Amino acid sequence: MKKRFVALLSVLCAGVLAAGTMVMNAGADTTTLSEEEISAIVNTTTDASQVTSPFTEAVNKVRDSVVGINNYQRMSSSNYGYGYGYGFGFGNGFGGRGESTEQLAATGSGVVITKYGHVLTNYHVIEDASRVTVTDFNDNSEHEATVAGYDADLDIAVLQVSGLDLAPAQLGDSDQLQVGEWAIVIGNPLSQLFERTVTVGVVSAVDREVTDTNYDRYYRRYTTTNTMIQVDAAINSGNSGGGMFNILGQLTGIPARKYSSNSSFFSSSADVDNIGLCIPINVAKPLIEEVLRGSAAPGKNASAAASGSDDPMVNKPRLGVTVTTLSSAVNAKLPLGAMIISVDHSSPAEEAGLLKGDVIVEVNGVTTNSSSAVIEQIQDLKEGDTVRVKVYRAQGASEAIGQNSLNLENIGEGEYMDFTVVLRVVGAQSSLLPVEENVL
Repeated sequence: MKKRFVALLSVLCAGVLAAGTMVMNAGADTTTLSEEEISAIVNTTTDASQVTSPFTEAVNKVRDSVVGINNYQRMSSSNYGYGYGYGFGFGNGFGGRGESTEQLAATGSGVVITKYGHVLTNYHVIEDASRVTVTDFNDNSEHEATVAGYDADLDIAVLQVSGLDLAPAQLGDSDQLQVGEWAIVIGNPLSQLFERTVTVGVVSAVDREVTDTNYDRYYRRYTTTNTMIQVDAAINSGNSGGGMFNILGQLTGIPARKYSSNSSFFSSSADVDNIGLCIPINVAKPLIEEVLRGSAAPGKNASAAASGSDDPMVNKPRLGVTVTTLSSAVNAKLPLGAMIISVDHSSPAEEAGLLKGDVIVEVNGVTTNSSSAVIEQIQDLKEGDTVRVKVYRAQGASEAIGQNSLNLENIGEGEYMDFTVVLRVVGAQSSLLPVEENVL
């Protein structure tokens, strides 16, 4: 009985499988294709000349003009932090000094605009760099670049690179941009991982006012308002400084930023897509012209490091002031630097016109963001030497200096001023003491 049951089950299974096979065969086309038919289906090609696009010709014209920008900075092995306190720091204001090494701090994009190797980019791409290089993606070669000129408020910079053999992009006229026209953006999102990426959109608006909080080269905080071009082409991290082109292949804008759902400009619940902003090329043309005429002063916005020197400069020629280092707490109204808290009577500083409350930010062209940095620039000079001093003079700064404090509410607007001081010995006791930061 058991053997008969097993045999019957086997017959039933075989029947089910056969039925399934019949169904599959019934649904299949048993027609045999010839080799010619298979080849006609598989071995196809596309005539690229018949594929029309308003973008391909423009992209082919300018894509090689887009380069990579590399921002190298010197990093210390120790943690640098500004001093504590309201307006005044403790110690030298920068913590301990450590070994400094150069590292790649940031990357961005740029566009070649002359056959002489001038490259246009964003200022924030090269900001605080100790060295800037440009990458030619045709052979991945890296070239040393000189900062030929920049405007931090407009967020633009012009570099010059020797031996950069790339065809320049033609500048367009951003005043002629129309809402709704095509916008082609080329840049390097995520550095060389996606070099010379092309994205396309339309010009969404031509006159968006954007207000930014910026810091000048002496770290004084201020606000600027610029008019920018809004596009819906994708702009991502690394696109900054690249190109926004029209369908003629003309450079009409410089991608500078994008908004996203977590941008502080919007509420946390806002859902934001495809809002990118570009600097109009006409805004950059005056700086470009100055650079090409040779009248723009190059600079790198690099601050002088604090020396940590404790030399009291006894019997040394001096300015005739006592200074203290300002901390970052004051940069809403004042720059970082060495604030003059007293001026010696009949001293070189007084004769030159320096006042209590002035903040020394530069000595002989070197940025000085601490009292020790000022000393470093002066301590090796001789009697009779001339010192060029740049200060920031704000309304009410002198009256705002109190005992161990600085009343920021009493400080108004100010301006940078240049003075020339002739050093001389003014007494046995130093009048440029590196005083403790919390002692006035």
